[in-house]
Amino acid sequence: MAPYASEDSESGARRRKAVRYAVPVAVVGVAAATIGLVPALASSGDPDLPDITARQLIEKIAKSDTEQLSGTVKITTDLGLPSIGGAAGGGLMGGGERGGEGGSSADPQSKLTELATGSHTLRVAADGADRQKLSVLDDASEYSVIHNGDDVWAYDSKSDEAYHAKQKQGAHSDGSGEHAKKAPKGVPATPKELTDEILKAGGDTTSFSVDGTSQVAGRDAYRLQIKPKQSGSTVGAVTVSVDAKTGTPLKFSLTPAGGGAAVVDAGFTKVDFAKPAASTFDFKPSKGTKVTEADELAKAQRGERGALPKDLKADELKAGGLDDLNVIGKGWTSIAELKLPKEAGGLAAGKGSAEMPPDAQKFLSSLGDQVKGEFGSGTVYSTRLVNVLVTEDGKAYAGAVTKDALVKAANAG
Repeated sequence: MAPYASEDSESGARRRKAVRYAVPVAVVGVAAATIGLVPALASSGDPDLPDITARQLIEKIAKSDTEQLSGTVKITTDLGLPSIGGAAGGGLMGGGERGGEGGSSADPQSKLTELATGSHTLRVAADGADRQKLSVLDDASEYSVIHNGDDVWAYDSKSDEAYHAKQKQGAHSDGSGEHAKKAPKGVPATPKELTDEILKAGGDTTSFSVDGTSQVAGRDAYRLQIKPKQSGSTVGAVTVSVDAKTGTPLKFSLTPAGGGAAVVDAGFTKVDFAKPAASTFDFKPSKGTKVTEADELAKAQRGERGALPKDLKADELKAGGLDDLNVIGKGWTSIAELKLPKEAGGLAAGKGSAEMPPDAQKFLSSLGDQVKGEFGSGTVYSTRLVNVLVTEDGKAYAGAVTKDALVKAANAG
């Protein structure tokens, strides 16, 4: 069934329920993990295409059966975060080098979070559900994640390190088995993945319209514009360029309500819908390449964490988990309320903890804005899209909403 086709069906009811958490989890997740681009692709003319309604275009996307493609994607991230060494990119967000004891620089769980900042060129290929490849190209190096059948390989040419996981063993540090099936959650890498996240957040809080036509990567496309109907969201509009022939999203752009350059803009510069060569998904580490197995890495990381402190109670381990998540409101102005561990108290004061690196503390201070309300006092951490309020009583309120909306939610809570 196409999205939004029936609001009174069982699937429609589930979708309406999902809308309550789709924005903070999906849209904000996209923002935090891979957002922002000074528009990378210039239009080469507006093609004359048959008229189409927004509903028809959404259904065209949903019906798209594209399973085979290859191409080049340009993506740039600009949340408006200050540049403080590696803090904003790798140090704070989990990226950067992790080679040596207990880690691997080729681990996708950390490496792909580098897409959260700066401009990147990606090469992508897909041949059905069992074969995909994503490569992040640098001036003098390349990082690739290859899924071929039961195997997931990642290779970092800069460090000559490889990472290997079987689907059944996964690649999360906790040993769970979902990670090996696809790239880490929250790191959409193609326009279709970005679009899918937004489509999940639809409903009566969202307006859809067709905003003309364009050409992307030499292909005729319709422009689907998605806007919040609600006031108070920091999202201005999402524009998706949809291939007129196949229904495949070719370009994705998210602009903030505050104006200025796009917060997200990712699109194909080249695309081919032919079946990629089987050799595209072949990988065998060269002699001398350091290979880290997922299960061995998980064991090593568990060993590094060691035993839990004696004064740490079991119920404290649950704090900050999804079981404590409460969603306030719905649609684009949804706010996620979460209880934080006691150690997070320093965040409410606009600083970190003794264990936090100096660069990270400086980074947090640069984002923080002290606020007060009926809830007490706390600090709002802001980007161009996502705002987070951390209160002194150990709660966090996060969403793609204004600071005032967060304070209002905290007062009500």
